Amino acid sequence: MTPLEELKKLTGESDEELLSLLLENAEDAVLGFTNRTKMPLNLVKTKIKWALIAYNRLGMEGESARNEADITQQFVEIPAEIQMVLINNRLAKVGGRVYEKT
Repeated sequence: MTPLEELKKLTGESDEELLSLLLENAEDAVLGFTNRTKMPLNLVKTKIKWALIAYNRLGMEGESARNEADITQQFVEIPAEIQMVLINNRLAKVGGRVYEKT
């Protein structure tokens, strides 16, 4: 199953253009955080999770918390489970350069 098909199933969304854009943005974020230029296979699920979070937050951009009646929701930029995977796959910079296996 492709990442687009998986995200489509998870969201129930039929707009493939929107889902593709969310996946593209999630991939950019994952690559930027990990200092990589190519998406390794072990980070594809993380990319899908990040895109799913972005989908669920559509319309709430810029909010850090929301109060409705007696319910308070707080949002974190990157959930801990995703952050741990990204940190474990991050490439270190040495002398201002990143050395990625080709």
